[in-house]
Amino acid sequence: MKTGCLVRFGLACLAALGGVAVLTAQPTRQEVLPGLDCGELAPREVRVYVPAGGVRTDTPVLVALDGHQMGAWHLAEALAGLAAQGRVVPLVVAIEAGPDRIEEYGLAGRPDYAGRGKRAADFQRFVLGTVLPAVRLRYGVTAVPARTGIMGASLGGLAALDLAWGHSEVFGFTGIFSGSFWWRGDDTSRAARQTSRLAHRLVRETPRPARLRLWFEVGTKDEAGDRDGNGVIDAIQDTTELIDELGQRGFLRGKDLVYREVKEGRHHESTWAQVLPEFLEWAGAR
Repeated sequence: MKTGCLVRFGLACLAALGGVAVLTAQPTRQEVLPGLDCGELAPREVRVYVPAGGVRTDTPVLVALDGHQMGAWHLAEALAGLAAQGRVVPLVVAIEAGPDRIEEYGLAGRPDYAGRGKRAADFQRFVLGTVLPAVRLRYGVTAVPARTGIMGASLGGLAALDLAWGHSEVFGFTGIFSGSFWWRGDDTSRAARQTSRLAHRLVRETPRPARLRLWFEVGTKDEAGDRDGNGVIDAIQDTTELIDELGQRGFLRGKDLVYREVKEGRHHESTWAQVLPEFLEWAGAR
């Protein structure tokens, strides 16, 4: 495991001077957590983005899956932008994806039609039993669900939903960007692909968390697939129908649920970076 820390300069101050936006950089400290035991999983880097203003016991904690991609998300700049606006800045724990990503980012105990997701339970134990305890010990932040969240994109979004839904004693909010909600248990026919989507079954068939806030993003050009030929791409339909399932379980749009559809948005870090500041601002509002 690599150790050490990296100091980066990101956007931390935005002021208007004569009608012109002036950007002033402030340091955003990054530290790599040393000595983590990954168990049977492949070793990976866990990088922590520490708020420029320091950490208090009530500083929110946000786990970011596919943490090695956070540079492409412009996370440091987004966090500095929050600070410049005087908003709540979370301690972000960016967990690098391992070589078995497709196995680790499935649904724990719910393999897909091809048997994928076999390491999801192991990965969740790593997050819950190793990473978060190490973060709380090192930075002194308290374990409060309302101030602990998780975010991810694509399969990482699926994994983020699974962790938040199944462990509401830990996570109180989640951000899901272009979530892979096509993940299914049966691939034998078009109808089976629609009815066997596993995230929808998870929400429909398992106990509802007492308190959980969910933020969803999808782009109108996330993909071209239209499984049922209804003129709506699968990425949008899978997400909005999952939100409908959540509504059936009592979640309320505008209160517990946010849906952000990005016109011309793609299944790419550039789109996720575009809306990341909105998610971070929402995450800090409680």
